[in-house]
Amino acid sequence: MPLFPIRHPQKDFFVLDISDVLPKDDLSSMEHPLFSLATKPDMRHLEYQSGKNKLKIMPSGIGLPTIFDKDILIFCISQLMHKKNRGEKIGNRVRFNAHELMIATNKRTDGDSYKRLEKAFQRLIGTTFTTNIKTGNKIETKIFSLVNEGGFVRTADEKFRLDYCEVVLSDWMMRAIESSEVVTISNDYFRLRRPLERRIYEISRKHCGNQKKWQIGLNNLQEKTGSNAPLKKFRLNIKEIIKADVTPFYKFELTKDDLFIVRPRVSKTKYDKITLPDWAEEQAREIAVQKGWDYYVLREKWLSFAKEQTAIGNPPRNTGGAFVAYCNKQKKLR
Repeated sequence: MPLFPIRHPQKDFFVLDISDVLPKDDLSSMEHPLFSLATKPDMRHLEYQSGKNKLKIMPSGIGLPTIFDKDILIFCISQLMHKKNRGEKIGNRVRFNAHELMIATNKRTDGDSYKRLEKAFQRLIGTTFTTNIKTGNKIETKIFSLVNEGGFVRTADEKFRLDYCEVVLSDWMMRAIESSEVVTISNDYFRLRRPLERRIYEISRKHCGNQKKWQIGLNNLQEKTGSNAPLKKFRLNIKEIIKADVTPFYKFELTKDDLFIVRPRVSKTKYDKITLPDWAEEQAREIAVQKGWDYYVLREKWLSFAKEQTAIGNPPRNTGGAFVAYCNKQKKLR
């Protein structure tokens, strides 16, 4: 199954400033199957155990939150981490424009997409979790929701237009953010159509990272994904994902004895091969002179950032344009 198209091609994160928001996911929800992979209302009561960690999930009145509902949380986490990394004060209340959410998560901006937001809020708020999962160097056993509040504010005129959205994250989610227990994920995560493939990517990003190889038995993998399909069907689904071969950054293999193997698509040696076209270097030198920067300092800072992001599946689409744009956004030193 192919990826969703890039619905907002003008949104190229690498053409923005180095400090602009990149998508980030929290490690706890990447480790544990908190979100349903179903595309229809999932009313199951779930219970998982991994070592000493226990997790019970009770659905909302319209079902469990889906892996696509999680896009809202990823967006909020990304916004808060962006502010935190800039030294700004953060809190659990996040206000945002719904249009920005749709663009950042590669969703359509039509009326149906906004209607789906309300149901996503209901599932996120209404589903309760009982867990002793460790976050922020604390172990918590309590009943909570991932989101305490969520909703919309609309204009009071005759058009009744959507003005902004607001989400209040739970203390459990905030501890992960405040402790920086998050990792950057690929923008192409939001282009994955299959819920299972999104979950497989999350697991791979957390456990494999940039290692040369990571592996897990198929039974254990199924438990980590939260899939309730029969093992035979789950195996078939995994083989289809492997055949499609569209998961960002990672390639998968399933051996005859049901060992699932994850490998990064790009070896570390290739991270150093990011090159800049001559025209971009010429323009950047002129900008550096105008702003009082040492050109080679600018070049090294941008290359370091580009290599870091390439390592986790966010390569620049246009290295020259991205580098020049980065230089243009630097403050004058004189």
